[in-house]
Amino acid sequence: MRGLGLSRELWIIQVGIFLNTFGWGAVLPFEIIYLHNGRGFSLGTAGLVVGTITGLAVVTGPFAGPLIDRLGARATALCGGVLLAAGYAILAFAHTPEVAFAGAALAGAGNGGLNPSQSALLATLSPPDRRHRTTAVSRVATNVGFGLGGAMGGVVAAAGLTGFIGLFLFNGATYLIYVCILAAFVRNSPRPAPVAGGYRLVLRDRAFVQLALANVAMIAVGWGVFSWLIPAYARNGLGAGVRLIGLMFLANAFTVVVAQVPIARLAEGHRRVVLMAVAGVMFALACMVVPAASLNPGTTNALLLASAVLVGVGECFYTTALMPLVADLAPVAVRGRYMAAMGFSWWIGLSIAPSVGGELLSVSPAALFIGSAVAALVAAAAFLALERDLPAPARLTPRPV
Repeated sequence: MRGLGLSRELWIIQVGIFLNTFGWGAVLPFEIIYLHNGRGFSLGTAGLVVGTITGLAVVTGPFAGPLIDRLGARATALCGGVLLAAGYAILAFAHTPEVAFAGAALAGAGNGGLNPSQSALLATLSPPDRRHRTTAVSRVATNVGFGLGGAMGGVVAAAGLTGFIGLFLFNGATYLIYVCILAAFVRNSPRPAPVAGGYRLVLRDRAFVQLALANVAMIAVGWGVFSWLIPAYARNGLGAGVRLIGLMFLANAFTVVVAQVPIARLAEGHRRVVLMAVAGVMFALACMVVPAASLNPGTTNALLLASAVLVGVGECFYTTALMPLVADLAPVAVRGRYMAAMGFSWWIGLSIAPSVGGELLSVSPAALFIGSAVAALVAAAAFLALERDLPAPARLTPRPV
């Protein structure tokens, strides 16, 4: 991590990201399991509740863009963190689907504001030639948090319903800690003079629109399927224990921690679309490994851990290119809207995975994983076709001055 050239303020934000994702990582792989096995909801209902967390972000995310551009990224992130804390606290005591949907709605509204504002804050505080390194460090912080949180969550979840409740309350508390760190140590992002056009400027950017559409498939497969559907299939279809599910997330996180910064350095001077296409291939391979575990029960543990590693390598390639590319495409005056629009595509992908995928998983796991692999490969091809529409300066990951 030394020699990356990041400011003290950026490092402070990375600490906050770690604490936040530590709590989220502890609860994320067990959201559907908690609602289905702990509260007795059907798999379809549990998937819809989790889908609401992401689905509401689709609705609220576009409103975050103008707020970021007018009020600043930090102020918008503070509001998002508070809503997330309240939503997960309610989910901890969700005895009925109605209460669960209410908590999920608050958490979803918070997600819609927190993620694009955090991305805008990192892009604003980081020099353009080091944004990929800032992204790499944030991914390391995120995955250390996810990995340690997932491992801890697997142990705590073994206690049953009481453990699940504790995990959800702990996650809400980490969001509040993150809010306090942003409020105390990070200045609000500068607000440029407003320009006419708003989201019309974003929609007229053909390259960005193509990138956002392909991103929907990548997020649905690489993040949504891995985070919710593979754990649910492993637990209820393959008979895997909750500790193994926690270890899967630890393996994924360890892969990112080890590989993210080296891949970011390796990417300097190379084509971004190739990096993203490689990620699509990795995600497709991970999806095909999982159903193979049902053919030979003796290989279940190894194949599930292999899928986690493949997803981790794919994440490293993808995130090194994606958000720095968005920041390069975005005019400064509407950067918040660009980040919110990309967040919109992100949450659409995450909404599709548990809601549609949850229903498909209950009917045909093989169809789910084969379809997911095909979607990832189609996205990889779309990235390669995108390069001709990118401005020449944005095609390569820059070498830091």
